[in-house]
Amino acid sequence: MKSVLIYIPIILAFIFQLPILNAQTEPDMVFVKGGSYRMGAENGDADEKPVHTVIVSNFYIGKYEITVKQYRKFCEASGHKMPADPGSEWYEEYDQAKKWTWKDANPITNVTWNDARDFCEWLKKETGKNYDLPTEAQWEFAARGGKLSKNFKYSGSDNINEVAWYDETTYERGPMAVGKLKPNELGIYDMSGGAWEWCKDRYSKYKTTMMKDPQGPEKGSYRVTRGGSWYYVEDMCRVTSRDGPYPYYSNYNYGFRVVINP
Repeated sequence: MKSVLIYIPIILAFIFQLPILNAQTEPDMVFVKGGSYRMGAENGDADEKPVHTVIVSNFYIGKYEITVKQYRKFCEASGHKMPADPGSEWYEEYDQAKKWTWKDANPITNVTWNDARDFCEWLKKETGKNYDLPTEAQWEFAARGGKLSKNFKYSGSDNINEVAWYDETTYERGPMAVGKLKPNELGIYDMSGGAWEWCKDRYSKYKTTMMKDPQGPEKGSYRVTRGGSWYYVEDMCRVTSRDGPYPYYSNYNYGFRVVINP
């Protein structure tokens, strides 16, 4: 009996520590109630057309982009290689720029689509939850504010300076900490500017037909990125703007956020 009593405090300490460990591991998530919307923009670039109806089911999405601190924890736990310090890369390319480096609260950058998926797989195993990269349809629906959307040009405002770190505010300064600007209608931060965010889908032209929970084409060489970044111009930060790099490509602009699919 005496030996059992000795272990009780240890067991209790472990139990009460679990929420703390989980809180450190898991991103803050925001519930997005499903619905339908018109995806794309008639006055946008060619790859934003045609505007078409998309239906998405309920899901959860990261309140913030995955941070340097969260990604480093994944690397330390899994043995995955931390990407090269983008500050050094940036400084070598632009001698006039002030050197910047990893900061825990900044969005992770310099990651490939493959890196982002590896993070999701690790987080899924750690938590037992269905973590993944957002589909492009999920991403745009959330960036627009879901069913609470006010149809802003950027995610949360028509005034980009309220919601986004982008070329005019952060050129030569590097990315800024997540969650410092105004959130959108759903309480999600930095879906305009910050870091280009990898999506699950392969990059392709839009279809004209109505689709439910589209996953993108089965074949293709490129993957979707969304949202613009701290180094890109204002127009690329619109909620409908798209790009499609190779999945193995990375630089100081590319990061990601995650979703949980029920």
